[in-house]
Parts: sequence; structure tokens; C-alpha cells
Amino acid sequence: MTEPTTTVPLSEIDLSDHDAFVERVPHEWFTTLRREDPVHWNDETDGSGFWAVTRYEDIRAVHRNPGVFSSELGGTSLEDIDPEYIEGRKSMLDMDPPRHDELRGMLNRRFTARAVRVWEDKIRNVTEEVLDLALEKDEFEFVGEISSEIPMQVFAEILGVPHEERRTIIDLGDRLLGNQDPEYASGEDDAHRHLPFSSPAAMEMFEFGRGLAAERRKAPRDDVVTQLATEPLTQQEYDVYFLLLATAGNETTRHTITHGMLALMENPDQLERLRSDRSLLDSAANEMLRWATPVYHFRRTAAEDTELADTKISAGDKVTTWFVSANFDESVFDDPHTFDVGRDPNRHVSFGPGGVHTCMGSHLARLEVGIVFDILLDRIDEIELTGPPERLRSNFFNGIKRMPVRVSPK
Repeated sequence: MTEPTTTVPLSEIDLSDHDAFVERVPHEWFTTLRREDPVHWNDETDGSGFWAVTRYEDIRAVHRNPGVFSSELGGTSLEDIDPEYIEGRKSMLDMDPPRHDELRGMLNRRFTARAVRVWEDKIRNVTEEVLDLALEKDEFEFVGEISSEIPMQVFAEILGVPHEERRTIIDLGDRLLGNQDPEYASGEDDAHRHLPFSSPAAMEMFEFGRGLAAERRKAPRDDVVTQLATEPLTQQEYDVYFLLLATAGNETTRHTITHGMLALMENPDQLERLRSDRSLLDSAANEMLRWATPVYHFRRTAAEDTELADTKISAGDKVTTWFVSANFDESVFDDPHTFDVGRDPNRHVSFGPGGVHTCMGSHLARLEVGIVFDILLDRIDEIELTGPPERLRSNFFNGIKRMPVRVSPK
């Protein structure tokens, strides 16, 4: 990736435009904003407008101060949602302490660095089985065959989703999180404004989760659904908790694996470096997470009049923190537009920049990415694109829908 050098007029930057993210990440926009207007007002055609925070340290300041920059007042999406709709779709992502901490605490112990290690053998077995099937063909579609399949198989078992129904979770997640992409969009409908992402697919996910909960109350297992089904949760809290886990458990890891593979194909020197030195797997996984930045931004709402980077922000204003900009901030990362599997230190913010909303699944995601590439590099001799990757139309998720490849197995 070439480092952006040209300055873009601020008037040409519109981070609300999903089309601007279809071909690639507009890094030249973020470079310009960090240099010239790090807390930038962005008008919206279908909204009230928002502040775009693009520098690493400013983003950390926002996320470490939930009393001023609230997740709960307006939710975490860019939509302008009426208060009654916010309540109906609120997950712990859209909550401030103390209720956020109570909900997170229910499952925290399952996702510590030590706890996820019990899944290492399962991840290896799943990866081997998935590659056995994919590598029967010389050419295949990488996302469908590998990068969406491995994380979902692993997380389906953790969550308690039957193996044969895992694709239901993937398909519903695509429709939910890709709702700005014509392939997955269900159309604007006020009847669904009370649902996450304003999508009818959310209700389908709720029904799926409720069915699993009913089964687990009759026949408990050692899985997440069994635990959630017996916790003191309202139906709404259970529904959105299940939806959050079912989507987040697959989507971010899936996109990291896809972008990581693409980066290795585009930087063959780094592929060979990693192939010959597996001690770099941990740093390579972190670099893939930085490079991919699966979630572009999160939204907060100013709870009071405040100031950030010499910019006055009014109570009620939407404030967006652009992780994809922080991860390429020249003041933090040397040569940020160079993909370096040995990058150390690597203080990326792909799991959040600290604060109460740091991603609960970060340890599992790192473990999965490292294992997948360890095994993948043992199984293939060469891999190349056979067509351009097809990107998701979204300014929220940095997703690749399809990536056709040709491989030469070892």
C-alpha cells in the first residue's frame, strides 16, 4: 500500500458515503484529517451530522471517558434513532457502566487469555478439516471456503450452535451487518427501526437464539447459550446478547483472515518471511488485525458540552472514532502503510483503544488467526488471486465478500 502524500480538500471528504469504501479504504482522507482537522465535522444527507475523530490519542481519550462520551445516549451506530427505538435494540455495546459491566461480567471468564487456550486443539482440527475440503480444488473462493468457515465452526461450538446450522448464523450476520450493501439490503422500513441495524434479519436471529435457549433449558450443556439462558436477563437482553455474540464471533475474525491473506499475497516477501520464521506468528496476527481494521469506527454521543483537540463539542453531538485512522497514525506507527509481519511494538486499536468496551473476544481472535496461518502455510506452496476481491459496501465494516484464489498445495 502506497502512503498517501497528496492533500485532499476537506470539502471533498464525506465519511458517511458508503460508496467511498467500496473500492478501497480512502486512506488519503484520513491522512488529511489527521494533519489538518483531527476533529472534523461531517454533514450527513440522512442525519444530523457527526464529529470524526481521527488521531490515535484523541480516540483513546474518547473511549476512556464514557461519562462524557456516552455509548448509551444514542447507541453506537451512525443512525439517528428515537429514544424508544434505542431501548429496543440496545446491546452491551450501547451501554455505559454499570449495566454494561454486569452483562460483560457474565461471560468474561470464558474469554480470558488462559480460558481460550482450551480451544487450541479444536481450532487446529477445524482448520485442517476445512483446508482438506478447500484444497481438493485448485481454484476456489477463499471467504466462503476458508475465512468465514473456520471462525464460525469454532464459535458455533463455543456458543452452542449445532454444526449443521452454522451457515444460518453466517447468512443472517451478512444480512445484518451488510445492510448498506445492495446484495444484503432489505430496504428502508420504519417497521424495523426498533431492531439492531434496522434489519428484519435481527428478528430471525432472535428467533434462532430463542429456540436454542429453549433447548438448553431442557438439556443444559457447557456452552454460552446454556449460561445466558439461565442468567437473570430480560428477553430483550438475551436476544441482543445472542445476536452480538453470533455476529461478532465470526465477522471480525473472518475479515482479518481474509485481509491477512490478501496482504500476504500482495507482499510475497512477508509471506516467505513468515513461512520461514513461525516465531513471527503472534506479531503477524497483530499486524493483520491492524491492517484489516475490521470495524472502521464506533459512535459515541457527547453527554455534555466538552472540548477535544481544541474543538468545541456540544452536548448531544454524535462523535465517531475512526479506528482505521488510528491504526495508520504516523505519530504512533513507523511506516504505517507498510505491511510488516514482524512489527513490534504494535499498539493497534482494532479491539478498541482501551476503556470498558475493549473487545471481549480479542484473545480468541488472535489465537485463531495465528493458528490458521500456521497451518495454511504448511499446506500450500503458492497462492494467487484469480480475480479482484469483492468488497462490502459499508463505512462500518471493512469486509471482503468474495476473494477468488488459485493454490498449489504442498
